[in-house]
Amino acid sequence: MAEKEFLNPPGLMPTRGWTHVVAARGEKVITISGQISTDAEGKMVCRGDLRAQTERVYENLRIALAAAGATFEDVVKITTFVVNFKHEDLAAVREVRGRYVPARNPPASTLVGVTALALEGLLIEIEATAIV
Repeated sequence: MAEKEFLNPPGLMPTRGWTHVVAARGEKVITISGQISTDAEGKMVCRGDLRAQTERVYENLRIALAAAGATFEDVVKITTFVVNFKHEDLAAVREVRGRYVPARNPPASTLVGVTALALEGLLIEIEATAIV
């Protein structure tokens, strides 16, 4: 089992659903490529709907983690890319994320607004690192 230390040091702002620092030691590091809202056949789903695309992306992450013998409990870092990010987009992303990411000891996390992703119509892409 991986040893993880979730740190929110004094002097840094309070967190909401993420952790400033995650120190981990384990037997296996799992790096998951950015997942997008595609189905098992590679077809884009939920075009134009950020919340629905986010749900599909987190489900794809769950599948990828399971393939490597991990769960969201093992995730130590998530990076989220949102096309044309606006502050009001945050609520939808957080709501879906909250159903997958543990509330206690959430991973370190970064959200980046971008102008485009690899395929036209994609609104979100998420990559993750887990340690087991």
